[in-house]
Amino acid sequence: MRRFTVVTVLLTATVSFLVGIILAGGVSPVVSVISAPPVLQARATKASAIEPTGAVNFADVADRINPSVVNIDAASRGGRENRRQRRDDLFDGPPREMDTPRQGSGSGFIIDKDGFILTNYHVIEEADRITVTLADGRTFKGQVIGTDPAIDVALVRLPGVTGLVAAPLGDSNGLRVGEWVCAIGNPLGYVHSVTVGVVSFIGRKLFDASLDDYIQTDAAINFGNSGGPLINARGEVIGINAAISSRASNIGFAVPINQAVAILPQLKTHGRVSRGFIGVMLTDVTADLQRSLRLPVSKGALVQDITPDSPAERAGIRPYDVITQVDGRDVWTNEELIRDVSGRLPGTIARLQVLREGRREVVPVKLTERPLRDEVKPDALGLPGGRPALPTSPDSDMPLGLTASSSRASIPRGPRSSPRSGAGSSSWRSTASRCDRSRNTSA
Repeated sequence: MRRFTVVTVLLTATVSFLVGIILAGGVSPVVSVISAPPVLQARATKASAIEPTGAVNFADVADRINPSVVNIDAASRGGRENRRQRRDDLFDGPPREMDTPRQGSGSGFIIDKDGFILTNYHVIEEADRITVTLADGRTFKGQVIGTDPAIDVALVRLPGVTGLVAAPLGDSNGLRVGEWVCAIGNPLGYVHSVTVGVVSFIGRKLFDASLDDYIQTDAAINFGNSGGPLINARGEVIGINAAISSRASNIGFAVPINQAVAILPQLKTHGRVSRGFIGVMLTDVTADLQRSLRLPVSKGALVQDITPDSPAERAGIRPYDVITQVDGRDVWTNEELIRDVSGRLPGTIARLQVLREGRREVVPVKLTERPLRDEVKPDALGLPGGRPALPTSPDSDMPLGLTASSSRASIPRGPRSSPRSGAGSSSWRSTASRCDRSRNTSA
């Protein structure tokens, strides 16, 4: 498994400056230099998106977006034991004061003139005080309006602040691999840095395979870029920079902007996000499964396990059912089913069409709220206590910032149903046992 590091500069707040050294399994120390933010003057730009003709001019893109990019300093009083401290204790490391104040620095971007700012959850996690520095040098106290740890997004507001420049938001669903993009943020304290690259992959899964849908890019993203915008060649934000691979210099990841926009109403109204949940472990229906199960088409989501006392169990969903439709709409992949169910509110009824040993049945399921499992809470993403979490050992393949259990997102395994009679039972079981469990997801 690749090792991943959450992208944020983490500093000790007891001094006004500090050289931070972050070790990532044999990688040379990364030195963070904190400098005073320069004053950037917002240049007049057209309201319409920049239409690239010929070579892309990223100077125009930077002029358009830079005034909307902010620096976020998040300070906490401390007092919380973190995983790195516990690791030091295990190896008889020197004791440290547990209530030392800590401070983290990241990026964000303004999305409207009412002062709403999008950033990563791990940038402001556990913060008692948030300071936002605008591109023009003005500094204000930020207010956390809502958070969604599941996809590492937070909404911050600057109430009553005028003269804000909102970044135009694009459509991340329209991205293509190979498309030009640029990242703007405050890496290593170098504020408003611009880097350029392309979209390397769409739909990458890193932490919680059920909800992850990262944009992978080779545009340079470093510590402190967290929460900053990933921008297309038209000058539109299409992602929120969130993570990097610690084993390569050109592998970065961003949360698609459409994911963030979809939850904005809940963040603004409730401060949190509720997602529907049925409680099944799924795997894709492959061509091999199609042949073995005699399915008419290679589509649907195969149920491998049921969460005990879940909506699925109460509704009578069984292991080895194939979910082919939700409310009459075809389900082709696990991701489609998860997006559909997660996009519904708890308490709603979803009518699932299942293929069960050759017979089609419609099963109504009353959704509950999707739990935020401990192993994928951005305790894992958020580098708690203002320090980078470390893997279990220098040679470990665990992603940085994740516990050993978190690297394999799973749900409690429910009891298997009793062996079924009739033709096809052994085929279902033997084929399911050969499924690629690396593609397991839960809904």
